[in-house]
Amino acid sequence: MREIVFDTETTGLSPNDGHRLVEIGCVEIVNRCETGRNFHAYINPERGMPGEAEAIHGLSSNFLSDKPRFHEVVQDLIEFVGDAPLVAHNANFDFAFLNWELQNCGYEPICLSRMVDTLAIARTRHPGAKHSLDALCTRFGVDRSQRIKHGALLDAELLTQVYVELCGGRQIGLMLAEDVASVSTADPAMVTMAATPRLARPARPHAANEAELARHAAFIQKLVDPLWELPSAG
Repeated sequence: MREIVFDTETTGLSPNDGHRLVEIGCVEIVNRCETGRNFHAYINPERGMPGEAEAIHGLSSNFLSDKPRFHEVVQDLIEFVGDAPLVAHNANFDFAFLNWELQNCGYEPICLSRMVDTLAIARTRHPGAKHSLDALCTRFGVDRSQRIKHGALLDAELLTQVYVELCGGRQIGLMLAEDVASVSTADPAMVTMAATPRLARPARPHAANEAELARHAAFIQKLVDPLWELPSAG
């Protein structure tokens, strides 16, 4: 099963307020394993960069001024993504910006049925815990030492490792049936691996042979006042 884990950086919180996409990073995985194929692009938003947004990702208006516009990278992005499910953390945010940019270029938006939200999965599997990407990296032992600021490709790479752990880790077949049922994004192959009962093997012969019985009897004879020979208290 092919999936794309992705992350975006933006000028603000909502495209409805005039904010734009400035970076996108995608990681290809097949059967929950990274293939080594990535897509990454910085994008000129054709507007200024608010200071609060720059403080998060470090992308200034000056840095982005010579980068391509979204319509100049969109075809490569679409070809890379294909028809695969798209995995993101707090995916509604990333989908809102991605689909706004696509529609602004005259492309069809990506159907929300393809959306896989790791935030929703984390809340289901670990209710009451912290669910930020940093917190999940800590929970699963994912090294985030290089994450000084937010970066779309680096965050997508970290999220890929978190997503694999949320879906049962590298040994998905060891998941319990109820765990599989709680992960709404589990693919059919994963459910089959986890839920199929193992065949019971017949017990192997394990009776003691005559020599072993003789050694046991000799050992018993050496015991002093064994409990089974003491007079009953009753």
